[in-house]
Amino acid sequence: MKASLFFKVLFILPLILFADYLLMALLGCSTCLFGLGDEFYCGPFCIAGKIILALSAVFFVYLVYPEIKALFRSKKNVTATESKENQ
Repeated sequence: MKASLFFKVLFILPLILFADYLLMALLGCSTCLFGLGDEFYCGPFCIAGKIILALSAVFFVYLVYPEIKALFRSKKNVTATESKENQ
């Protein structure tokens, strides 16, 4: 289970961030092609970037949360069984 968590942190997270980077680059290139000026880049472009980054963060937490929850739950069970065996 730890290997899966490390895989997600080391490979999936950078892949998600790279996809965000590409999406923002494509959005920036297309808006430049259509001739939108500085007002767009200081306003809606930044808001769109924040929304995309927030959605990516929520998606990553959604992917990792069950494994983190299971990791902490398994530790609680181990200590409980060990304390029962010692008595």
